[in-house]
Amino acid sequence: MNAADRPQATRAGILIPFAIVTLIWGSTWLVITGQLGVVPPSWSVSYRFAVGGAAMLGYAAWRGERARLDASGWAFAAALGMLQFVCNFNFVYRAEQYITSGLVAVVFALLLVPNALLGRLFLGQRLGTQLLVGSAIAVCGVALLFLHEVRADPGNTAALLAGLALTGAGVLSASCANVMQGTALARRFPMIPTIGVAMLLGALFDALYAWATVGPPVFDPRPSYWLGVVYLGVAASAIAFPLYFGIIRVVGPAKAAYSSVLVPVIAMLLSTLFEGYRWSPLAAAGALLVIGGLVTALTARRPNR
Repeated sequence: MNAADRPQATRAGILIPFAIVTLIWGSTWLVITGQLGVVPPSWSVSYRFAVGGAAMLGYAAWRGERARLDASGWAFAAALGMLQFVCNFNFVYRAEQYITSGLVAVVFALLLVPNALLGRLFLGQRLGTQLLVGSAIAVCGVALLFLHEVRADPGNTAALLAGLALTGAGVLSASCANVMQGTALARRFPMIPTIGVAMLLGALFDALYAWATVGPPVFDPRPSYWLGVVYLGVAASAIAFPLYFGIIRVVGPAKAAYSSVLVPVIAMLLSTLFEGYRWSPLAAAGALLVIGGLVTALTARRPNR
């Protein structure tokens, strides 16, 4: 197959940022766990995106880029900020108060399902047979990982259901924000400063919500907490989101969502290195199916609309 005939998802310009995003987001689950405890989740989310938004606008200014948003641009940025940087992350941080970070990561891997359906509904992107087969394989792998996590820490039914419901709400919020990046409106504005504005608006919304629900700002004096905020704000937000949204604009939200499918596998590998995590046959089988589904789906050609 000639390079020109190769599916866009298998080209270096997509695979490299895809790998970077997946590795960064695969590490965040450990960091987010360290954010819980002293500081209410809403304030932690607000701090994260204040750092991320400031970093993005600083980088945009260094490149000579400005947002130059009209009324529709501000509405787009506000909607993106609310969906991606308020609802999504507040749901996820709260879910980790009920269930393990590993289980949250596994459930979030199902992002590929609403991304594919919403992409078909609102962007008119058809789902080829190979993509559907790859997705089915990956979902089977996610199911095995889910079963492994539940067996490892069964907990009580009420906590499990609450955690799953919150994670599901986060998945739907993120999926709506993902599909927004595939619209013609998103392409009207420069990506980096627009996402920076969306992050700062999200941080503002998060802060207003936090103040209304849990009171004034709360600070954790531990250096590890603030190092975590910086890592989540700069690496996992200011660097990862522009790369991820750029992938969506090229290959569509369905294929881009495979980063979330690989994230729990990366998280397990990192946990093996740093926390002594031990693989079970069930988890290993799930990881292999996820990788098999990824390869199958990403090598599929993007169907014509």
